[in-house]
This record gives sequence, C-alpha cells and structure tokens, in this order.
Amino acid sequence: MNHDVIVLGAGLAGLVAARDLAAGGADVLVVEARDRVGGRVEQAALPDGRLVQLGGEVVGRAHTAYTALAEELGLTLVPSYVAEPGDLVRATAEGISAGDPPHWFGPGDDACHEKVTAAFSALAGGVDPDDPWGHPDARALDRLSVGDWLRGQGATPAVVRLWEIGQLALADGSYERTSSLAALRKHAAVPGPGHYDYEAWEGLRVAEGSATVALRMAAELDGRVRTGAPVEAVAVRRPGGCTVRLAGGETLTAGAVVSALPVGPLRSVAVTGVTDERLASLHRQRHALAAKFTAAYDRPFWRDRGLSGLSECEGIVGSTWPQSDGILSALVPPERYGVLLGIPGPSRTDELLADIARLYGEEAHRPLATYLRLWGTDPWTQGYVTQWTPGDVMAVGPRHGTHEPPFYVCGSDQWVAGYMEGAVRTGRAAAEEALRRG
Repeated sequence: MNHDVIVLGAGLAGLVAARDLAAGGADVLVVEARDRVGGRVEQAALPDGRLVQLGGEVVGRAHTAYTALAEELGLTLVPSYVAEPGDLVRATAEGISAGDPPHWFGPGDDACHEKVTAAFSALAGGVDPDDPWGHPDARALDRLSVGDWLRGQGATPAVVRLWEIGQLALADGSYERTSSLAALRKHAAVPGPGHYDYEAWEGLRVAEGSATVALRMAAELDGRVRTGAPVEAVAVRRPGGCTVRLAGGETLTAGAVVSALPVGPLRSVAVTGVTDERLASLHRQRHALAAKFTAAYDRPFWRDRGLSGLSECEGIVGSTWPQSDGILSALVPPERYGVLLGIPGPSRTDELLADIARLYGEEAHRPLATYLRLWGTDPWTQGYVTQWTPGDVMAVGPRHGTHEPPFYVCGSDQWVAGYMEGAVRTGRAAAEEALRRG
C-alpha cells in the first residue's frame, strides 16, 4: 500500500487528524482539492502588515479542543471583538437602534423575551448534545421549528423577530426553518445566559490569525499534504485496505481513509464499501449557504459613534463585527444569498458597503481593501455551518459522527459546538480511533 492512512481534505479537521496520525507513527497523506490548505479558514495580508481573516475567526471559552491546539502550535489567544467598547446596532427597514431594547420592542416585550429565553435554557438542560436522539420528546422537538416553538411559548411577534435577526446574523438559516431539537442541542453544548451568548461562543481569537493554525499544521506535515488533488471515488475494503481515485484517474491505496470533506462536496464522491445507512446519514446533512465579506479600513471609525462594530441586520448583510483594529467582517445569511448572487459582480462590493454605511456612516464607502468569499457556491465548500431544518436531526440519526473502520469521518459538520471547534475535536477523535485500531 502507498500509505497507512489517506486523509481527504486539508481543512482544520483533516490537518489535525493527519498531524495526530503522524505523531502516532502512521504514514499519512492528505489530499486537498484546492491549491491551498485551510478550507474555511484563509487569510490575506495588507500592505501595512495587518492580517485579514477571510474565513473562520473566533472561538469561545467552551472550545477547548481548538484552544488546546492553538497552545500546542505556539499561538496566542486574545480577546475577540466581544471585548470592544460600544453598543451593538440593529438595523431593519424601518429603523436603526443601538443597544437594548431594539427599536421594534413595545411594552411587555422585554419581559416576554426573558420568559421564553429562560424556558429555552431550561429545556436545553435536558438535551444531551452527544445524544439528542435520546431525549424523550426528540422526534416532536425535531419536527417543530424554533419559530413555532417560540410562538407556542407565547412569544410576541417582536420577540420572535429579535430571535430571528440574531439567528440570521450568524448566517445559520432562519429560525422558521431550524429544528428546535437542533437549536436546543447547540445551546446544551455551549450553555449561556441567552439563547446565544457571544462571549461563550466568540470571545477569543488567535492573535497571529486563525488561518495560521492551519498553516502551522501544514508546515509540520511537510511533504505529507498534496494540494490540487480532488477526490472522485473511495473504495473501502475489509480486509485489504482502501483505494482513493483522484480526478484524472490516479489511484492511491491505504490501510484506512479519514474523510474530512464538508458534507456537500462529499456527496459528489463515489463511496463504496460503507453501509447504506452510514452514507445516508452523511448525505442527509445540509449546509447553510452563506457568504463572508470583509472590509479593511485605516481606523475603526465606528467607534466615533460609540459603536462596537457588532450589528444584527435585515439587509443583504446579516451582521458585522470587528475582527481586529480597523477590519470589519460581515456575513450574508442563506435567506439573502440569492439576492447577493443576483447582484451583478462589479456592483456587489458597492451594495455591501452601502449596507455597512447605513450602520456606521459614509466612511464605510472608503475601504483600503475588500474581500468576498462565496462559501455557498464554492465547489469545495458548498456552504458554511451545518443547517438543521425540522426533521433533519432524526433523519441523520445516531450514526452522525460515527466511524466504520477503516473509513473514518471528521469535520466541522460532525459536531455542534462551533465549526472550528468541531473540526478540531472530531479530527483528533478520528485520529485517535484510527490509531487505536492500528
């Protein structure tokens, strides 16, 4: 055989799996379709030396697998935008408001919000994030959208709107099309005082740049990572090892395969020798089709207005946040991705900057540089975080995240505690299991 293990994909999950496998004595090769490593983490450098994160940026205090890896790699964790002074801004068609309450709240809405948030947190306390299928009401909760759950709890339209604008700010798909069981599982994995606690989820960043995590792992794997090598087919044999066919027909063999491909691109790979049930579970997952826009400025001018740079919006942009000094990130949620694609290419940047200027002023129209990453239609990504619509959790089932040796699965899609944390956590677990089985 060519190798002990072939890892499919050089994102965070694939790289950390390969790193741990190599440390355990395995002869490992990583094959990556892109001409770079990192997957959904990527960065660029400005002429003044500042790094711009074009993909994933932040983690939180609950993301222990990622933070431990960063420490191993000699990287520095510092507070993220959550520590920025100033107010959060919310923007809708009828107005803009800074701080709380939002401008559409009326009498009684604050008390209603506290009531349904407490009910949600209490219900999440009974969900095991590793086994949401074991909850006694799992099937009913999975069929129920978060929007319907809120209304069933007596949430006012204003409160439902607040939850919805916050959800779309995360580019994770509308709460009207999100399984309540999935949302409860996510909250159970990273509990907090609200239904999404920014500090718990996003309070830290790598000072040297999140993409540096991938770059340092790739450097350690010198000679073991092959880019520009899309996978067309995987054949798993017991015994006898595995065969991986690359685009163009080249065939590689190994004793085991670790798939670290996002679930969208994985559907285009012909996989044989894995049970129909396991493949059905993998193929049933779906991604939120989102985009990320980044604008770099010479200074954080939003502070002039007493604003933090964090926003939740109902425009094309769903949210903004400052990733570092003078650099503003934004997400376009799935429900607005089609609107973005419908804008003629040369006009997209101007229309996105107009959304930002509505929040922070005319200086937003004068960035030093801008970057747009269309994750939803990138052939090697086909999306952002896993989107769980009503019925999806039960349809994917308890095989989610499991292995069929010598075929192992890892990646951000396989866990619910944040996509960079999920990538690292499952990548390490897959490598540990493969090494344990020899």
